[in-house]
Amino acid sequence: MDQLPLPLEGITVVAVEQAVAAPFATRQLADLGARVIKVERIDGGDFARGYDTAARGLASHFVWCNRGKESIALDLKDPRGLAVVRRLVTDADVFVQNLAQGAAARLGLDAATLCAAHPRLVAVDISGYGASGPYADKRAYDMLVQCEAGLVSVTGTPEQPVKAGIPAADIAAAMYAFSGVLAALLRRATTGRGGPVEVSMLEALAEWLGHPLHHAMHGGTPPARTGLAHAVIAPYDAYPTADGGRVLLSVQNDREWRRLAERVVGRPELGTDPAYATNAARVAHRERTDELVGRALGALDTDEALARLEDAGIACARLRDLHELAEHPQLAARERWREVGSPVGPLKALLPPITLPGGDEARMGDVPALGQHTGALLRAVGMTDEEIAALRRDGVAA
Repeated sequence: MDQLPLPLEGITVVAVEQAVAAPFATRQLADLGARVIKVERIDGGDFARGYDTAARGLASHFVWCNRGKESIALDLKDPRGLAVVRRLVTDADVFVQNLAQGAAARLGLDAATLCAAHPRLVAVDISGYGASGPYADKRAYDMLVQCEAGLVSVTGTPEQPVKAGIPAADIAAAMYAFSGVLAALLRRATTGRGGPVEVSMLEALAEWLGHPLHHAMHGGTPPARTGLAHAVIAPYDAYPTADGGRVLLSVQNDREWRRLAERVVGRPELGTDPAYATNAARVAHRERTDELVGRALGALDTDEALARLEDAGIACARLRDLHELAEHPQLAARERWREVGSPVGPLKALLPPITLPGGDEARMGDVPALGQHTGALLRAVGMTDEEIAALRRDGVAA
């Protein structure tokens, strides 16, 4: 059977994007076969290029979010630079922007304006808080939105709320923008019309707060911050082992508790002891429950503890750091690592998690240098070498 092509083969995306939310969304599109043209500032480009130099001199955020794209550097405050974007949009299927609130509208690059001019275009506005309401013009960065969305209030220890260790608000908005584009393209296939797509970081992350939000709204009290423990299940936590590791386990029902008590803790009578026999009892006596489990696992090294738990049919995991994730045996066994090109040479990258068996593998293109494709793209919209040289000389293109 012939291999199926990537699902977005033939789709062209133009993105005036920065930071994480829009770039991560358009990277998903690029991985699935779309051509993504990234419009960057001439003075340094996407500011995420300057976040750090951890990826062999390149910024880790930028490497993560921008492979497989073509970079064109333009001054959009100059009418000539803006005209180039308009010409690129004319031939595009999708437009994505996450400029500061109001900036795209001032340039005529907001979704409503573009879709009115190009009925088949799918145009995405990604914002912090949405286009209306009292927060519409408020500056929005990931940590700030994590706080506004309540994520920080349910993350951390009883003493200290903490933000997530990843840009959760950016990622949430990116993935809803990605799925919104796919839905709009599917609708266009049947109606012939594209249309605007709106995504806000606050609304995306608020959706992800579903369980604690519903717990608080309907149950009266928010779930407690419990570190690595679970607020309403016990035992469900991380426990130190004899060799300095930490093992997490989760007991989901009373049958599992009886197996844990017999095969790991070595106290089968705890399976029927009224103080521990039910989850409600174990939560009520959480400190003592954790002490019993912790004492048993603390006498074993990490590998032995995991083997004992697996043998007892208890869900468990090893607490890994990021270096250990990079060497994870499951990722290696499933051959999930590839190399992508970049201005500093090949860099390791994970295959995207959407796998389409029977089709072409995800297209993991190079990470572009700033303005790497400016000349080719300007020629593609009909500019002569003399016109291109004039734009470069005047600082409109780079």
